[in-house]
This record gives sequence, C-alpha cells and structure tokens, in this order.
Amino acid sequence: MPEVSPVPEEVAAFRERIVDKLRYAVGRDPEHAVGFDWFEAVALATRDHLVETWMDHARRAYRQGSKRVYYLSLEFLIGRLLQATLSNLGLLEVARAALAELGVDLERIRDLEPDAALGNGGLGRLAACFMESMATLGIPAYGYGIRYDYGLFRQTIVDGWQQEQTETWLEFGNPWEFERPEVSYRICFGGSVACVDGEGGRQCHVWQPAEEMRAIAYDTPIVGWRRHSVNSLRLWRGRAETDLHLERFNAGDHLGAVAEAVRAESISRVLYPADDTPAGQELRLRQEYFFVSASLQDLLRRHLKQRGSLLDLPEYAAIQLNDTHPSIAVAELMRLLLDIHGLDWDKAWELTVATLSYTNHTLLPEALESWPVALMERLLPRHMQIIYLINAQHIDHLRAQGMHDFELLRAVSLIEEDHGRRVRMGNLAFLGSHSVNGVSALHTDLMRKTVFAQLHRLYPERISNKTNGITFRRWLYQSNRRLTALLVDTLGEPLLDDPEHLLGGLEVQAGQISFHQHFRALRRQNKEVLAALVQDRLGIALDPEAMFDVQVKRIHEYKRQLLNLLHCVALYQAIRDEPGMEWAPRVKILAGKAAASYYQAKLIIKLANDIARTVNGDPTLRGRLKVVFLPNYNVSLAEVIIPAADLSEQISTAGMEASGTSNMKFALNGALTIGTLDGANVEMSERIGSENMFIFGLGAQQVEARRRSGEVGGAAAVAASPRLSEVLTAIRGGVFSPDDPGRYAGLVDGLLQHDNFMVCADFDAYWQAQREVDARWRVPSQWWRSAVLNTARTGWFSSDRTIREYAREIWRLPE
Repeated sequence: MPEVSPVPEEVAAFRERIVDKLRYAVGRDPEHAVGFDWFEAVALATRDHLVETWMDHARRAYRQGSKRVYYLSLEFLIGRLLQATLSNLGLLEVARAALAELGVDLERIRDLEPDAALGNGGLGRLAACFMESMATLGIPAYGYGIRYDYGLFRQTIVDGWQQEQTETWLEFGNPWEFERPEVSYRICFGGSVACVDGEGGRQCHVWQPAEEMRAIAYDTPIVGWRRHSVNSLRLWRGRAETDLHLERFNAGDHLGAVAEAVRAESISRVLYPADDTPAGQELRLRQEYFFVSASLQDLLRRHLKQRGSLLDLPEYAAIQLNDTHPSIAVAELMRLLLDIHGLDWDKAWELTVATLSYTNHTLLPEALESWPVALMERLLPRHMQIIYLINAQHIDHLRAQGMHDFELLRAVSLIEEDHGRRVRMGNLAFLGSHSVNGVSALHTDLMRKTVFAQLHRLYPERISNKTNGITFRRWLYQSNRRLTALLVDTLGEPLLDDPEHLLGGLEVQAGQISFHQHFRALRRQNKEVLAALVQDRLGIALDPEAMFDVQVKRIHEYKRQLLNLLHCVALYQAIRDEPGMEWAPRVKILAGKAAASYYQAKLIIKLANDIARTVNGDPTLRGRLKVVFLPNYNVSLAEVIIPAADLSEQISTAGMEASGTSNMKFALNGALTIGTLDGANVEMSERIGSENMFIFGLGAQQVEARRRSGEVGGAAAVAASPRLSEVLTAIRGGVFSPDDPGRYAGLVDGLLQHDNFMVCADFDAYWQAQREVDARWRVPSQWWRSAVLNTARTGWFSSDRTIREYAREIWRLPE
C-alpha cells in the first residue's frame, strides 16, 4: 500500500503501549525480549485499539434493535491477523515506525504469527472474507464455529509422500481471542426421550441424555476496513462437566478419572477427523451438533434478553448455514423452540424456516452429507424424532396436493432407503430454510437440475444464486502492497474505499507499454520474494524471468492436479525431443493438502514430487522447466504465491467446482487464467473477456452427456493422442519412479478404464491451450495487456458485493 508518514504523537503513544504490553502482559523487559515476545506485545496493543470500537458497535446494535446475522461455519480460515488488523485500523505505518524506534522489524515479527488452523480450503476462506466484509459494511454479525486445538493437520513431505502432523498453532497461546468461561452451554448426546403431560394436557418431550458436556466460548474481534465496524467470531471449545473424577483417581484409576474430559475435549481437537471408520463418522456428527447447538442456544439467549419473546425471531436474526455441515441446525432449532421454549409445532416450524438460510457449496454426493439412521437415533434421539415428523408432514403435504409419484416422493424424502437407511442432510437444510443459494451462476443452475432437481420443482422460488467474492483488503492491499501502490498512484486514493467500481478505470492503461513495464517490474519483485522462499524451504533455485505457472488448492481428483502433471511430463518430453524450439521458460508451482484417508490424492502428491525430482535434476532442459511442490499450503503461503503468479490453473472438471475463489484472487493480482468453463470461471470469462483467459475443454453439459452415454474410459482418448500415450507410458513404466517402477501402474490403468474426471478426454485441448499461453508469453505487449485487464475487470468479484446481495435478498436487512 502507499506509504503515509504517520503522526509522531501516534507513533509515540503506540510505542509506549507496546512496551507496556511487553512488560505487564508478556512479562519481558525490552532488552531481553525475543521475536515472539514482540509479536505478542504488538498483537495485544493492537487488540486494545479494537476493544472500544468493538464494544461501541455492540452497544449501538443493541440500542437500535438491529437485525443480526449469525454465520454458522465449520471452517474459518482467517490466516494471520496482525497485518490485516493493523491495516484495517489504519495503524500499519504507525506500528512499523513505533517498532523501528524500538529496534524491531515489523515484517520479521509478522512472520512469527502462526496461521490459525481453523479451516482447510475455499469454504473456510470464504467464511473469513465474508466476516471481514460484514464488518466493513457495518452489518452486525456473529461468526460461529469450533476453536480447534490442532485444526486440519500440518503437511510435511517425506520422500515425496504427504505426512500429517499436528498443527500446534495454539502452542504459545492466541493473543487475539478473549476466553469467555461464563458463556457456557450444555451439550447432550445419547439417552432416550420421554413423553410427559405438560400444562393444559399438552404433550411434552423430555430428552434424557446419557452424556453431557459444555461448550465454552472464545471471542475474536474481526475489524472492517477503516474500522467501520468490529464483529465477533465466536468459537466453541469442548469441555467436560467434570474435569477429574477424584474418587476414581484416588482409587488408582488414573486414566478412567479423566476419560470423560478427554472424550469431551476431543470434539474440538481437529478439523475433519477421518470418517472412514464408524468412530470417525460419529466424531464428525458430534462436532457438527456440538457447535450448532451451542451457537443456537447463544443466539436465542441474546434475542430473548433483548426482545423478551421468540415470536419475532426472523425479524431480528438471520442464520446462514455455510454448506451442509451445520444442517442439523434445522432439527436443533426446532427442538429448542418446542421442548425448551414451549412453542407449538406449526409456530416453531414457521420461525425455523423464516430464520434459516442455506448455502450449498458442492455438487459432490459425499459432501451432501448423510448419516446412518441408526447413528442418529443413538446419538441424537430427539432430533431423529423431529426429523421423522418433518419428513412425515412434508410427504403428507405433497400427497394432499395430489402428488403420488412414488419416485418423486422417494427423491424428496429426508430418509434415503437405497443403501441402508440414512438421513439426507442436504434435503433437511433445503426444507428447513427459506432460501437456498448456490455460489456461481453455473453451480446454481446445476443445483436446480441435479442434486435438488425434484425439490426445486416443488419450491421453484427457493434457490437463488450469490456468486462468491473475495475481500480486496486481504488479497490486494495486504498481499500485494507493490501493486496496490501502483494502482493508487494511477487511480487515486479513493480506490481503496471503492475498488468494485473504480478498478475499471485501469482499463485505459491496458494499451500503455510504459504502464506494462511498471506492472511487470513489480511482478518481478514479487517473484523474487517467492523464489527466495522456495530456495529457503526446498533448496530449488528459480529464475524470476520464467513464467510462474501456479495451481494451489486442495488436492482432489476433480480439481485435476493430475492433468497439470500430465502436461508437465509432456512438456518435459517435448523440450528434450525438440531442444531447438523456442520454449517459454516455465516454473510449475503446486501446493495443497490431501485428506488423510484419500489415497489417490496422496499418490498424486507423490507423483508431483517424483516428476519434480526428475525434471529439476535433468541438465538437458537448461533451466527451461522447473517443478515445485510447496508443503503445508495455508493463507500465509497463498499471500506470497498469488502476487507472484503469471498463470493461474483453474482446470477442474466442468460442472464439479461450485465457484472457486482462488481464480478471483489470481485475476485480481493480474495473473492470466487457464481453465475450464466451470464454477465462477464462466462469469469471469464474461466480465474479464475470454480473450484475456485461456479456456479449454469439455463444458458441463458435454461432461454430463459423456457420462450418460457411458463414455467414461480414457482408452479412446489415449489411442487418439500419441503425445498422451507417450506420457502415460513413461509414468506407468517407472521413468519417474525408478525405485518402484510399478508405483503408478494402477493410477494409469484407472485413467484408461474409468476417466471419471475427463483427464484424458481434455488432455489434447489442454495441451493446445498451453501452447497458446506460450505464444502470448513471447509477445510481452499482449501478455501484459491481458494482465492489466484481468486486474481492471475483477472489481465485481468482491465479497462486499456478495454480502450486499445476501443482505438485501436473503437476510432482508434494512437498507
């Protein structure tokens, strides 16, 4: 961002506050403080600046009776908070100057902050962007999730294989959070349900649980741009009702005495425990219910305290379910309204539907969760009763309207009967919400035609589209300060407050060679920073003049890192076969985590590292191709990679990526996209111009047509493509795995027999698109014109715009 000289008095005051925190909160003298001591002191000093604004906004929302948004998400990938918070508070240069007077470098201590391990990929990062945008727009909001002790996992690469280690992000505490031990809610599991007579002969259901625990709140303030507002991210930690059974301990049963505490605390240990065992599946369900129940109890308590009645709940509360994980909220809100607050069924259902809304993020069947009925009955018996009743009334209502089509009723039922009786949580979220939204135009259209086709027929007005966006404060101002300074110099300071509308003014510079030179020079500086990081972590030297070709995202077969690797091998072979050709020097950069139990994804990571070892060690390439797999991809690593990227790989199988947000981040920073017409790529191609991207491959309808016709094997595509055949022969034959020649035989044979993700089908089109990339790279005026236009035309993909649409059309907030 552009440098602004801070006011000396502000610098002095902030310096004194840092020293006070260092002495009285950290317990260190400045002369003996080490790096993390300084980080903690600065973070605490910064947090102090938040508190008054935080409390003021909370009091104002309470006085005005403002409608609040409650955003329920299993992930919040917030990343490091020091620079983000200082920037949004307008204190970044003040802090830099204050620390300089103390002999401390802000950049160095910023890098000591651990990434909060509260998410995995796009779902969690979107939730974090949305929280920042709601604060920026002054929308009173709470984010609700789980305070994971270890998060997903820390990825290390050992001999090319992914290894999972605990991510100890809380090892030295978290200076941003406020523990709220007084905010504690009872969470129950198991047991039975008794039916008793209540007042006036009304039947009441009393859940008699077999297990109880507590949810303890931890609050993190989330500040908006220019400190417009500060909202709360409230995360729950599991705790036993009794930490230690003293009698059992004194009797010598030392492990049994703490077993209850260990079981309770395990609920907030890790994100996405492996669910390929019954125990893992149960823990997933326990986690989801745990945070949903605590959050709903908390918001109902707040509403009753302020309003005195729950009958106007939808007028003052909007609850957004971020994907299917929190969908048990439908049954839990019904339980609370019926059993705890004494409402009748019809009123409880009316309030539930009017208050809840549901965002779907995927069309993958495994992500539209379903739970075995037997597990639900054992773990949440009262909720299973409620789900049965919702389903019965739903089916009865359809029959009363003359709908007796057995297949239709089966499809829209909350209970699946085909493969063992299971509760369809996606259907539950759909029925229990007044609004269901997709996250890109294509994804929303496919929702209506596929996973929710029958429900859409019954409720045609319920599904809407809200294309995702990103917060420019994080992904431009903070991640790419060099580009931000250039943009402000060109377009003026107001850009920082209204990038959605003002970025378009950059288009007039797209044809200016002098502007290209500035744009290119700062990209070169960003690439030098990334190259230094790669050298430090992997010992691989990169040429910043080469094209940086980047694919960073969760490792999954539908995201097609494998297609990228096949191209890499083909390029490697072509350069060796035709050394006299003018090949554009290229660095392939990949990063991402594979789920711990996802063997095929982990095998793809191994292949990437095997290819990297072979390619990087081959002197005949003369530096024209390098391959890098960076371990432990997270927000902080993304903030270094994205500003340095020349080419953004968005190559998922068409029809399978709901939206994508990394595509927006790369485009905002001036990278050109190579991709399929999938997710938000469709809208990006319309707004940025397909001539400024490299679109290839089968479309969503073509993919679906091939699947319907049974054309899922890759053998025909391989037979028609000598280049692809040569690539697969080399991989299968052990060229990249001489220590284990048969390592990839199963992977290659699988492509030939079941090319479910159209890797072989799209290979030749992908190869041709990459040759178009090379051709444009060799004409700098064309490349940098497209790069400038990518930045200029990405303004619409702002999370502020997305949140305004949610606020107006789903949450129905006052203007």
